[in-house]
Amino acid sequence: MTAQQTTAEVAAEIFATEIAAALNGEHRLAGLFVVPEAETLRLVAVLAGGRQLRTITTRLPHGTSAYPSVTALVPGADWYEREIHDLYGIEATGHPDLDPLVLPLRSGAPAPRPGSGDAVPPLTPSIDPLPALVTGEGLFTIPYGPVRSGVFESIEYVVETPGEDIPRVRTRVHYKHRGVEAAFVGRSVEDGVLLAERIEGVATVAHATGYCEALERLAETEVPIGAQLIRVLHAELERIANHLDSTSRHTEAAGQAVAYSRLTRHKERIMRLRAQLCGSRFGRGVVVPGGVGGPPLIGVAEFQSALGAIERDLRMDFRLLMTTPSFLDRLRGTGVLPLPLVTAHGALGPVGRGSGLEEDVRVSRPYGGYRHLGLAAPSRQAGDALARQHVRNEEIWASFHLIGQVVDELDSRGGSGSDRWAAPLEVQSGETLGWAEAPQGEVLYLLSLENGVLLRAKPRSASFHNLGLFTAAFPKDITTDFAFIEASFGLSIAGAAG
Repeated sequence: MTAQQTTAEVAAEIFATEIAAALNGEHRLAGLFVVPEAETLRLVAVLAGGRQLRTITTRLPHGTSAYPSVTALVPGADWYEREIHDLYGIEATGHPDLDPLVLPLRSGAPAPRPGSGDAVPPLTPSIDPLPALVTGEGLFTIPYGPVRSGVFESIEYVVETPGEDIPRVRTRVHYKHRGVEAAFVGRSVEDGVLLAERIEGVATVAHATGYCEALERLAETEVPIGAQLIRVLHAELERIANHLDSTSRHTEAAGQAVAYSRLTRHKERIMRLRAQLCGSRFGRGVVVPGGVGGPPLIGVAEFQSALGAIERDLRMDFRLLMTTPSFLDRLRGTGVLPLPLVTAHGALGPVGRGSGLEEDVRVSRPYGGYRHLGLAAPSRQAGDALARQHVRNEEIWASFHLIGQVVDELDSRGGSGSDRWAAPLEVQSGETLGWAEAPQGEVLYLLSLENGVLLRAKPRSASFHNLGLFTAAFPKDITTDFAFIEASFGLSIAGAAG
């Protein structure tokens, strides 16, 4: 069963109220985007609920400098409106804090307005530090980042604290901003997938799948079943690798040196197996418009043997890790996100499922090979870092099971040939949505094309959507909990920065 899509257009004055009314407990805000057109800028709100996607749009004539804020009624719109303000210079009137997020510019500097067709003016970034907002005796501000120890991505956290408690944290991701929206404009659909793969390296397969699903939906093309299954295989290997990375960061923060070394080794085994399958540790080149680049490069027996050995070792190590009190105590009760908060925000992936949300678009809005496979989305209720860890653990075992289903199905089908791996794709003109469930949660793509050329591509990573909740996880925690909360979110800064 395919997703149902409906569209409504309203006046700018009632745009926010219409979105709030449409959410009504049955939908969540999945994205808020800008689509430049000849005479207007079109705001597009994407609402997701069950198998249904709704879009509510409004048009702002060129020269419009403001519109009524959606965030004032829908908290999940916060980062979207900050991004729109940075990139298009349009103010969301009534927004509580339009602090620069992805592109801080000097006062009066023009915004780049990607996709509008206008020449991008020289950008003059602001280097002003974030002002302190928490005041009182003994309070001080810690600028944490953008350069930090280890191999973490560049990001700035402004931590305001009296010493242990953290009453406020603010986040700036602009150090990783690359202008990927502008880079899509004018590209062919084949070149577009190469860019999609590089938006968020840890979710390469998910982004390529979301992008190609959008194209295939617009072209009304059915991907060959073998190719659908190959996409699932690589997506689930990507999920295992990501969840192992998040877990290993937890063990590093907890001083679990043996667990850390073993988990990072297992992740490396997964990455090398991915390279054996397709030639790329990140799965690049696997997903192409209409299908996949080809069959696996190694045989079924060799793959099953290698994956089975990894799963056996992982299960043994996880049994030990998840019964280690000094590890569990650091996660239990840390970074709690209550269900009403994650529901209002529409949290995605393990961040949402760790607090009781159950949505996983592989199940609620199945696409590709997931329509032919059995899957249940695990969830927990506690909303803390430990609950998010339990969700990831269960997703790892579910991924191994899904991969087993895929391998058995591919083996039973046998045969080869290009017709089995990709279908002809004739994309002309139109606008479409595509999605996939990345390890971090739902990836969403809004594409606009004319005569097979990309006019606009707006990727929305789960990292961007979820990172807006990061600062809400701290009011009851202390500075030594920071590393655990960050690891429990398991996000990509590049995916958030765009």
